[in-house]
Amino acid sequence: MRVVSLILAVLVAVGLYLWVIERERTLAFIAEQTSGGDTAAAEAPDDGEPAAAAAAAEGAPTEGMIKVVARRSVAREIDSAVVLRGQTEAAREVEVRSETTSTVTSPPLRKGSFVEEGQLMCQLDPGTRGSTLAEMRARAAEATSRKLEAEARVPEAQARVIEAQALLDEALVNQNAAQRLSVDGFAAETRVKNTQAAVAAAEAAVEAARAGVTAAQSGIQSAEATIESAIAAVASAEKELERLDIHAPFAGLLESDTAELGSLLQPGSLCATIIQLDPIKLVAFVPETEVTRVKVGAQAGARLAAGGQEVVGTVTFLSRAADETTRTFRVEIEVPNPDLAISDGQTADIASSAAGAKAHLLPPSALTLNTEGAIGLRTVNNAGVVAFNPAIVLRDTAQGVWLTGLPDELNVIVVGQEFVTAGVTVAPTYQEQTQ
Repeated sequence: MRVVSLILAVLVAVGLYLWVIERERTLAFIAEQTSGGDTAAAEAPDDGEPAAAAAAAEGAPTEGMIKVVARRSVAREIDSAVVLRGQTEAAREVEVRSETTSTVTSPPLRKGSFVEEGQLMCQLDPGTRGSTLAEMRARAAEATSRKLEAEARVPEAQARVIEAQALLDEALVNQNAAQRLSVDGFAAETRVKNTQAAVAAAEAAVEAARAGVTAAQSGIQSAEATIESAIAAVASAEKELERLDIHAPFAGLLESDTAELGSLLQPGSLCATIIQLDPIKLVAFVPETEVTRVKVGAQAGARLAAGGQEVVGTVTFLSRAADETTRTFRVEIEVPNPDLAISDGQTADIASSAAGAKAHLLPPSALTLNTEGAIGLRTVNNAGVVAFNPAIVLRDTAQGVWLTGLPDELNVIVVGQEFVTAGVTVAPTYQEQTQ
C-alpha cells in the first residue's frame, strides 16, 4: 500500500508540475499532438512556420486545432488625459484669533455669513488703554521739552569755555610780566606767586567750562533716548488699541460663529474661522509613473461626485517632492467658483489634458500574462499562428480598457487566450467589433 501511495504521489506531483510550471509547453505539446494526428510532429516548412500553420495557409482542414474567438481591432486617436481622483479644497482657510485680552462688545456674526475683506468681526472693550495712550503721549512731549532745554544749555556752556579761556590768557600775561619784573628786582616774589595761582585757577575754570559743555551734550543724548522710548511706548499703546478691532483678512465665508457678546478673549483665543471658496482648488495626487505627463498651465476638467457637476480649470501647482509613503506628487487645479456652489471637501474625478495617443478599446477580459509576468494580449495572424504583444493600459472606462504600445491593426484573441501560447496554430472565429 505504501508503494502504491508513493507512486500516486509522484504521478500527481509530475502532473501538477507539467500543468502549473510548464503549462505553456504542455499545452503546446498537446496542440502539436492533436494537429499532427497519428504522427508525433511534422517537418517544418522553409519559412520557419509550423507545419500546421502551413497546412492552414494552404486551405487544409482545421479539425483538431484549438478553437478561439478573435476580434479585429484598429487603433484610434484619443486624448490620453491623466485621470485622477481627488477632492476640492478652499483656496484659503484662516482661524482669526485675538492678540490681546479683553471682553467682546460686538454682537456675533453667524456661520455661513459672507464677509468682505476688512469687515469688523469681533470688537473688544478698550478698558483703560485710551488713558495709557494719553499718558505715553504726555511722556513723549515731556521728553521733547527736556531735549530743547538740554540743547539750550550747550551755547551757554560753550560761552563759559570762551570766558574761562580769556581769563586764562590774561593770567598768563600777568604771570609773564611778574616773572620778568622779579628778575630785574622790580617785583616781589609774592606777586609772582599770586600770578601763578591766578593761572592755575584760570586753567581750572577752563576745564570746568569744557566739562559743562560735555554735560550739556550728554543731556541732549539722554533726552533723545527718552524721546525714543516714549515714541515706542506710544506706538505700543496705539497697536494695543488697534488689536481691539478684529477684521476679516480676506473676503470669504464664516465657518463658525464669531465670538459671543461678553465672552473673554485672551491672546490666541478664536474669534472666527473664515474660508475663501472663489477660486476653489482641486487637489489630487499623481503617481510617479504619470507625473511627467502633468504640466503646470494645462487645462483640466473634473466631475464632482455630488450631483455630477462638471467644472474646468487650470493646473497651477505640481509638487517637485514625492510623498515619502505613497510616492505620489501633489497636483493643484484652480477652478472659478463665483456662485460658491462648490464646497470644500467634495470628491471629484479629475482629468488633466495630455498629448494624444493611438489606442485600442478592448474588453478587460482580453488581457493576459506571459511567462515573465508581463501584461498584454495574445493575437493571431492570418496564418492562425498565436503571438503575445505586451500592452500598456492607458485608461479604464465602462466600455472597456484603452491599450497602447500595440500595432495599429491586429487580431486579438478574446476567448480562449488562456489556453494557447505563442507559436501555436489555432482555428480562429472572428466576431464583430461592438464598441
